[in-house]
Amino acid sequence: MHPPQNLIDQFKQIVIKSSGNPDFIHHDWFVKYHLEVVNKIAHELLQHYPKANPEIVKVLVWLHDYGKTIDFSNQYRITLEQGRKDLTKLGFAAEFIDKVIEYMEIIDKKMELDISQAPIEVQIVSSADGCSHLTGPFMYFWWYENSSKSFQELMADNIRKANKSWTRKVVLPEARQAFEARYNFVLEQAGELPRTYLG
Repeated sequence: MHPPQNLIDQFKQIVIKSSGNPDFIHHDWFVKYHLEVVNKIAHELLQHYPKANPEIVKVLVWLHDYGKTIDFSNQYRITLEQGRKDLTKLGFAAEFIDKVIEYMEIIDKKMELDISQAPIEVQIVSSADGCSHLTGPFMYFWWYENSSKSFQELMADNIRKANKSWTRKVVLPEARQAFEARYNFVLEQAGELPRTYLG
């Protein structure tokens, strides 16, 4: 189950093109400030887990939000259906596609399942995804795209997003250690001020 890199690159390009669709609300920032960040973090986590299948991880990185770029309100179903179609059309082996879709279903059930008990490839991509939400300008885009909300609502939204990412998605110890300070800072930026500032 090791597809050639050129197939993975072709699928990546399909997702990048879809992400640039002007009808997709996040189209002007999604690739640079989310997908590429998830890809980078997942690549770094792979260095800690040499037994993980890197090709599955790479495809999951580009697949995990694919449906969102096509039909936001039906994103989970579309991710699985269109992902399977595109991977099949590109020539990925059926066994590989089945495994990727199975793992994608686990990632999508993060609120129901304990991701820390999932296959390592799922843990890597889930952790990378969660960490990406705490990186760069990701949280600010919510304010940009929801400017009609009050700042209190926007801060509460960001706290919910950060907490969901931290408690349900980021499961690998290397990721939690590296991103704990970022998580706490996101909470502070969203209004959860510390009891003391100098220690």
